[in-house]
Amino acid sequence: MSSQREVIDLLLKEGLITQDMITKAREETKRTGLTMEKALEKLNFIEDKDVVRVRAAALGLPYMDLNDYIIDTSLIKLIPETVAKKFQVVPLFRINRSLTVGMTDPQDIIALDQVRRVTQMEMVEPVLVSEKSIQMVLDSYYGQAESFDEILKSIDKDKLDARASRSLVQVAEEAPIIKFVNLIINQALAERASDIHIEPEENLVRVRYRIDGILREIITVPKKLQNAVISRVKILCKMDIAENRRPQDGRIRYKTENKDLDIRVSTFPTVHGENVVMRLLVRSSVLLGLKELGFSEKDHEAFAKLIRKPYGIILVTGPTGSGKTTTLYTALTAVNSIEKNIVTVEDPVEYELPLIRQTQVNPKAGITFANGLRSILRQDPDIIMVGEIRDKETADVAIQAALTGHLVLATLHTNDAPSALTRLLDMGIEPFLISSSVVGVIAQRLVRMICEKCKEKYTPNAEVVKELGMKETVDFYHGKGCSRCKSSGFSGRTGIFEILLVNEDIRRLVDGKNSADQIKKKAMELGMKGLRQDGLLKVKERMTTAEEVLRATEL
Repeated sequence: MSSQREVIDLLLKEGLITQDMITKAREETKRTGLTMEKALEKLNFIEDKDVVRVRAAALGLPYMDLNDYIIDTSLIKLIPETVAKKFQVVPLFRINRSLTVGMTDPQDIIALDQVRRVTQMEMVEPVLVSEKSIQMVLDSYYGQAESFDEILKSIDKDKLDARASRSLVQVAEEAPIIKFVNLIINQALAERASDIHIEPEENLVRVRYRIDGILREIITVPKKLQNAVISRVKILCKMDIAENRRPQDGRIRYKTENKDLDIRVSTFPTVHGENVVMRLLVRSSVLLGLKELGFSEKDHEAFAKLIRKPYGIILVTGPTGSGKTTTLYTALTAVNSIEKNIVTVEDPVEYELPLIRQTQVNPKAGITFANGLRSILRQDPDIIMVGEIRDKETADVAIQAALTGHLVLATLHTNDAPSALTRLLDMGIEPFLISSSVVGVIAQRLVRMICEKCKEKYTPNAEVVKELGMKETVDFYHGKGCSRCKSSGFSGRTGIFEILLVNEDIRRLVDGKNSADQIKKKAMELGMKGLRQDGLLKVKERMTTAEEVLRATEL
């Protein structure tokens, strides 16, 4: 390890300790026999993580603070508990046949050889972590309970009551609470949840997952654990845990072998405490091909042609949670290349895409959608993505960008594709500017897909069939419910789409300020498929149920 003198000198240089502190610590070493570093920590002059970070710098090794780091629980099995405790080493993440481990002594060759032998990895890369971090991982992950109930039974609720004399940080760092929050996140990932809701009520805290667009209750937590659980989440995403009267936003990064997870966290004060929503953004889930979005062959061909136009506006419409962002990101991925300069302005940036310059809306810094767009136009872009057109100012700049030779992709909140054109008219945009700039509109919804494991033929309610307007005889299928789909009958989601191509006929209707119904009638005559029609095709293809299409396309 690096010399103690070198570490002390670096601590002095960084201003973390003073000469007076060193003098007092030296007296403590004489009295107790502790090292200088331990004496400084005992006297509360410095935290162990600062000492370890400085030691890592002296050694030229990476350092990690594990206090706000989530470990993929599948890795824990790689290093037996006896080996982890003996050599003070824990697994952190794995990439193919390379394992990165946290160690208190990364220069311990015997420990590294032992880890390489028991894990059978080709390479073991060490990073320096504190003894406290190692102990936290040993307490929180090894021997981890397999269920929420087991963890709850192991918690001393009186001891963890946040009203006790200890600080919120101390309460949130108790091993059972760390285990509990880790299990909430890991189980959500295993069950393909898109969001985790931690919802305080008068006498309990409710945990729900949004799976395939539908919220499901997972567990209720005793009220006494509310502050501890919520504080642990806030520590993970570096929020101010003492602030509970105003909303906060944060982010947690979580790596597994096969997934790169970005968890966007939002807290919101309610009458019964802070409500927490965690959105799980799995990078691989957005890197889809166009066909994987759910387009029919005809719609796939139409959309692929649209996004390869040299200029114009392409609008994607639908309510919140209808998959608009995934469609836009997939489109950008499809056209992304070293020859293109693609720039986005979003609120928020949900996924980071390679080779694409992405900007987050920040009104406090003067970056709105409109201002961001104006600045982007000075960045020599080929393709621009606007997170949302919310007002006339943003619409004006987007149209100007399209008319000056740029391809602009944006979202708009309307119920169907034709309504997007009349929505721009309602904003005060001149008809000729809309008809000259908009080249296509895609409306979309998400429908749940039938679980393949328990799919079976069934007869839907006659009223459902009547409302859908299905005239021909069709074999209907649904999922009867099984362990794989948690008895829901569904597994995964796909899109249903309505693609409006703006041709001369549509332009004339826009120029004449015709209604959305008139535009839709003409578009249908020209071959446009409505959302419900596309949904019915997926019913016929045994991908989803009649009830699900009706639910998704209700106005």
